[in-house]
Amino acid sequence: MRQGYLWAAFCLWALTFPLLQASSDGLVRIGLKKWRLDYNRIRAARMARRAKSIGGVVKSMYQGLGDSDGESVLLRNYMDAQYYGEIGIGTPPQNFTVVFDTGSANLWVPSTKCHFSIACLFHSKYNSRLSTTYIDLGKEGEIHYGSGSISGVFSQDNVQVGSMAIKNQVFIEATREASLVFVLGKFDGILGLGFEEIVVGNATPVWYNLLRQGLVQEDIFSFWLNRDPQATDGGEIVFGGVDKRHFKGQHTYASITQKGYWQFEMGEFLIGYQSTGFCEAGCAAIVDSGTSLIAGPTAIVTEINHAIGAEGIVSQECKEVVSQYGNMIWDLLISRVQPDAVCSQIGLCNFNGSQIERSGSSYCPRIKTVVEEEDARGTKVGNEVWCTACEMTVIWIQNQLKQRKTKEIIFSYVTELCQSLPSPMGESVVDCGRVPYMPDVTFTIADKHFTLTPKEYVLKTGEGITTVCLSGFIALDVPPPRGPLWILGDIFMGVYHTVFDYGNLQVGFAEAMQ
Repeated sequence: MRQGYLWAAFCLWALTFPLLQASSDGLVRIGLKKWRLDYNRIRAARMARRAKSIGGVVKSMYQGLGDSDGESVLLRNYMDAQYYGEIGIGTPPQNFTVVFDTGSANLWVPSTKCHFSIACLFHSKYNSRLSTTYIDLGKEGEIHYGSGSISGVFSQDNVQVGSMAIKNQVFIEATREASLVFVLGKFDGILGLGFEEIVVGNATPVWYNLLRQGLVQEDIFSFWLNRDPQATDGGEIVFGGVDKRHFKGQHTYASITQKGYWQFEMGEFLIGYQSTGFCEAGCAAIVDSGTSLIAGPTAIVTEINHAIGAEGIVSQECKEVVSQYGNMIWDLLISRVQPDAVCSQIGLCNFNGSQIERSGSSYCPRIKTVVEEEDARGTKVGNEVWCTACEMTVIWIQNQLKQRKTKEIIFSYVTELCQSLPSPMGESVVDCGRVPYMPDVTFTIADKHFTLTPKEYVLKTGEGITTVCLSGFIALDVPPPRGPLWILGDIFMGVYHTVFDYGNLQVGFAEAMQ
């Protein structure tokens, strides 16, 4: 049973911070290490990356963007679920690992003033007293995410990105990180690369300061994400240019239709090269390096997952509860134990007499913090799956017992019910053995097809009997006027090298080198 991941994270967490290295091609590269990811951490990473608030004319052209003359930052690949690199803040620089996120615009890192958030205990923290260039701005700020929030104080200091030294950059010292996903995330903070229209607190984004201070040669940046989790480098972001070694052929460009996110218009979507009828008249889409997977409207993602035989993760957990705890639940109900106390007695929920409190593990004590009490919603998503599955199983078995059905019939019926459960966070698992037989999926951008094979849109973790394969598609319904909306995250960007052309307000895609 996949439990106890929070406790394990507390006990085993370790971060290392590599040193700057100069390369022979004139680029300053940051050496980065990898860290293996298990199933639960993939789920947490996906929650962190997709849980942000979501707030034309398309043409294809080739632009000679030059050789790799820009500043590059190597990225770390966290099992295809997190890509992050290192920056420095202050004088002398204090190092932090950050997600370079095109879906937000602020820079924030944990602060030494953060005393009551578990996430701060396990990540590097900015100490303003150690920096000779620190300026206290005396203003508070808060950023809300779908799975939690961060809050803190606005400060100003110098920021080092590769060999580029940004003067007087405004950022948030996070004094509170109210979400479990920040505990499990391998990154310390987030460096937003979205447009200033979505910045919080009127701070000038890092990218804008790079331009205004003349630190980049061209007003573009590009992403290459290495999809091989065993490779030394997780990828590279190049500021002010592109590295031609990272892609094949020419980029296809789509114009930005709405500033804020890197939003453009997408055409028809195909499954197995067959039209779905969705997006024939065009759909809004954003390319977001801060989202692990590909998110889209429920109607079409349901079609995709049906075509690939995907099954909601809640369904999987539900069936495991029936398999591993079914007999115990049966015995407790037969013994006339109060139904809403059954799951607490087997350790999947905590029962306080009148209500059930979610618990993520039956093998470690419940750990309460100020953050949990102040923002229970931030931890509820990560902890409730097993408890919820158990509660539903108890209800179903209890109802069938009232009808005097046999144990065999009841367990068969409950397993069938598990099969049809939706997943609250949109995740779906697939049969790893079926991956070679799944259909390709195709996005149409600027009248050109961009295809993903099953091997490219399925995340695989674990080895042997512990192997789990996850669908790269999640359902996310964004209401008007922003939606309906597609979010093309790291799964798409890993296959297609992506250029963010700020000067011409467009994004470009070309086949990535692997």
